[in-house]
Order: sequence, then structure tokens, then C-alpha cells
Amino acid sequence: MRYPILIALLGLTLSGCQMLPPAGLPQREEPAEVIDIGESQGQTRGRVPRQVAFPAEEYAALEKNGSAAVSGRLTLDSAAGTVVGAGETISVAPITTYSAEAAEQALAGRAVERADPRARAYTHTTRTDANGHFLLRGLPAGEFYVSGSLVDPASGKRRVVIHQVSLAPGQHRELQLSR
Repeated sequence: MRYPILIALLGLTLSGCQMLPPAGLPQREEPAEVIDIGESQGQTRGRVPRQVAFPAEEYAALEKNGSAAVSGRLTLDSAAGTVVGAGETISVAPITTYSAEAAEQALAGRAVERADPRARAYTHTTRTDANGHFLLRGLPAGEFYVSGSLVDPASGKRRVVIHQVSLAPGQHRELQLSR
């Protein structure tokens, strides 16, 4: 499967995160950004060079783990009906100058070079269940991009949804990654 925009957008995967159906109370949602990232899985696209060097000091000031959680459901309202993001990757990455550059490029429909491997320790990922639900626990407090993608069967294009979320220690936020 192809997830280059997600990987470029949010860094490389971090193992050990859990996936369960959401159980928390609904929280206030913030607007989601939806990005059309081109044709579905079979096509390869070039990557643009990063202009922002990996900011080691900025990342060193961040916590890698904590007591916060994010849960929700990944869906897409398409001309073909509501599409559930079953088995799709959900990524949670801290908002930094480095990840902001990747998000900006993704919003413009371009993938940047793969993220520096040091970003792995700060990026949390999981997969959605058969109903599109996801849960990530053990997140630190801070500002994050939450991202998922799925193929729109009506157009054959992979659509990325990016949601910005603030987490306090011990907070559980429920999001609907949908359009």
C-alpha cells in the first residue's frame, strides 16, 4: 500500500501504540483539512526537497509519551456513499516547524522527502478497525496533527484528512476524521 504523503507529513511509524474502538466522551472538534493527494495506490510521484532541516533542539524539548489519548473514526462522504476507513493508518505528530513544512506541502498536493528517522520517536501511529475506529493512548500533552487517508471510490483518489488538536495531560479527545 502507498502512504507517502502520510509518511512525509507525519514522520515514520512508531510501534507499540494500541487500537481499540473509542470509548471516551465527545469533545469539541476543530476544523479538519482535507487534501486530495492524487491518483490511488498505483502511481508514484516525485518528492520535493525539505527546506527545513530537522530541528533537533525543538524536538528535544518535546515529550515522547504521556497520559493523553485520541480516538475517533475515519470516514469520507463520497458520491459512492459513506466510505469507512477500514485498516487505514492514523498518525499523530507534534506540530513543529519541521512537520508544519510537510503539512504545508501536503496541502499544496506535494509530498516532501521522507522524514528524518529521529522524528519516529515523536510520531504515534495505529490502524483503524473494520468500522474505521481508532485509539492512540500514551500521548504527551501538546499540539498535534492527527492524520488519516482513504481512497474515494468515486474518483479513485486518495484523500488525506488533517486535524489539529491540543492535548492536556490525561485528556482524551474524540475526533471525527471525515469529510
